[in-house]
Amino acid sequence: MSAVLLLFIFRFGSIVVNGHVGNVDLSKKTAQQYGQNKVIKGRRGSIFDVNGNVLAEDSSVYSIYAVLSKDYKNAAGKPLYVTDKEKTARVLSKYLSIPSKKILSYLKMNKYQVEFGAAGRNLSLDTKKKIQAEKLNGIKFNETPSRLYPNGTFASHIVGVAQLKTPEAEEDPEATDEKLQGILGIEKYFNEILAGKDGMSFSKQDSYGYELPNSKVIKKAPEDGSSVYLTLDSRLQAYLETLMQATQEKYQPKKITAVLMNAQTGKIVAAAQQPTFNASTKVGLSTMWRDSLVEDTYEPGSVFKLLTMSAAIDAGTYRPNEYYKSGSVKVADRTIYDWDRSGWGWIPFYEALPRSSNVGMVKIEQQLGAKTFEKYLNRFQVGEKTGITLPEEAAGSLNLKSEVSQATTAFGQGVNVTVMQMMKYLSAIADDGEMIEPQIVDHITSVNGKQTKYEKKVAGHPIKASTAQTVRQLMQQVVYSSYGTGSAYQIPGYRIAAKTGTAQVAGSNGQYLTGQNNYVFSVAGMAPANDPTYICYVTVQQPTITPTAESDLMKGIFNPLMKRALKLLDSDHSTSTNSIQMPKLTDESAKAATQVAEAKGLVVSQVGSGSKVVQQLPAQDEKVIKGQRVVLLTEGAMTMPNVIGWSKNDVLKLAEITGCDFKITGTGYATSQSVLANNVIPDRGEVVIKLEEPSN
Repeated sequence: MSAVLLLFIFRFGSIVVNGHVGNVDLSKKTAQQYGQNKVIKGRRGSIFDVNGNVLAEDSSVYSIYAVLSKDYKNAAGKPLYVTDKEKTARVLSKYLSIPSKKILSYLKMNKYQVEFGAAGRNLSLDTKKKIQAEKLNGIKFNETPSRLYPNGTFASHIVGVAQLKTPEAEEDPEATDEKLQGILGIEKYFNEILAGKDGMSFSKQDSYGYELPNSKVIKKAPEDGSSVYLTLDSRLQAYLETLMQATQEKYQPKKITAVLMNAQTGKIVAAAQQPTFNASTKVGLSTMWRDSLVEDTYEPGSVFKLLTMSAAIDAGTYRPNEYYKSGSVKVADRTIYDWDRSGWGWIPFYEALPRSSNVGMVKIEQQLGAKTFEKYLNRFQVGEKTGITLPEEAAGSLNLKSEVSQATTAFGQGVNVTVMQMMKYLSAIADDGEMIEPQIVDHITSVNGKQTKYEKKVAGHPIKASTAQTVRQLMQQVVYSSYGTGSAYQIPGYRIAAKTGTAQVAGSNGQYLTGQNNYVFSVAGMAPANDPTYICYVTVQQPTITPTAESDLMKGIFNPLMKRALKLLDSDHSTSTNSIQMPKLTDESAKAATQVAEAKGLVVSQVGSGSKVVQQLPAQDEKVIKGQRVVLLTEGAMTMPNVIGWSKNDVLKLAEITGCDFKITGTGYATSQSVLANNVIPDRGEVVIKLEEPSN
């Protein structure tokens, strides 16, 4: 036996025993040639509104290709390539947006397989099925994961966008498939939670690439992603989008933002910005990438005066009946003017907020003192992020280093905030001193049904409840007094508390822009005013078309949105059978007014020694519930009613209608009052009402 033959026998035996040729594992090589690992996609979780309506969900799109090589046949030798090119081109032209001649030119190429350009990509499942039904030889499809946004333009910057990302080779050398990656909004912030985990299967194949029967093995099961339920209510969100689009078209501003938040929970029920984009088509996305509600900071202007007033009232330095000279005030080397530079002469401080007087705010801040002012702004957490679950949130800024910066901050100039920060500050005023973090996520549900609930989160208590109530009373004067700047925001049937704002806009050189429309116009409102359920904040920046009145910019959004929200609230509470419209009782005799109210099932309490009703709470046309207390104010001396057993809300009505200083302690129902029933309520000093929870 020759040496060569012996060497061959030895080498062959080694291969049989070890399964290797050189460094090549033959078993692995065979598996690569006749077996295939296949990724099993884990589905990305969906995004829903608070009522379970789909805002974003997984989908697939398809790309079409044609196999032209005549070598592509099945095991029986049947052709799997395109056999009738003319017919194939003619049929495909019915489904693809290119003519049959162009398709035929692709099919005549000397290639193994061809695609059809952009016209052959992003096909829907319906189109794919229709083409498959034509039974065309050699026509194949590749499936690509996609994201469906069924509502198009709908809270687009909040819901966000997920798009395909091809893994980099250096990240995972074996990764060849594409995955959806959140790049904006909730899709980005919760990307890891939404993203499913892919599985893997292995199957053996014949030499033509067909899977052998009973050869498929699941090596790793896929895991679907969790679903995120937002606090948004589609009924209000869709309406807001319509209102904002109308305002955008009418006045063509640089930017609009609007947020409607539940004042008691911090849940955002509607929020949008203009310009926006269509999440389904991506039209507008390239020019409006930023989420203005959390990423963009701006000077809030006069709406910020609410914080200055809150600080002064809470610290006890606010003297409402003291007079000051309006128009202008000198601070260091700078003269600060009211928006009406001539002013209104000598006016009381209680008119400063309703008139939106810059001079009044400066003097109120000076009486408060720089250190105390800074302490309260820190309590409101000015310059801190809200913690809302949206990406790229900005912190804003606060500068109180100089006497001038302290003065300008008092009326909202020189301080930078985001829209969501303002919602947080406003919540303290709406919710009796309790400041709540804005919340956009209601809960997250995993694929196995486990639910993670996002609870209300209290950020702090920057002011007392009585302070918040006083500020809301001043905000009502903004809307209802003859000298207020917000009469345009009255909504029949509901009591509104609001504050208007006009803020200068800084240019690229840091200097404020000039011109009639180079401002951020805004309104922040709460309703119902005495015990707010909703806070609505609207800003409109630099309109191109000048409105007849500044308020026209915001009221087309604020008024109808707030009205619809309150009406839906009434409906959701199913109070229609017990709900009535408050009748007009003013100018009636106290006796007649009482009879009318009691006939409607209301409880009546009278304040005053006269016989004619001059004021009523709730106001005319407001929605009230049978059994609710009505407070009537008559002319003559204001006499104290017996409030024992009254709820806190009823006592607050009494405080509002009399304009007197009430101090309410405890919780529950009134058990004592410092001014006895039928005694005249003093002009000075406070009326102390003690509340206690009823014993079991």
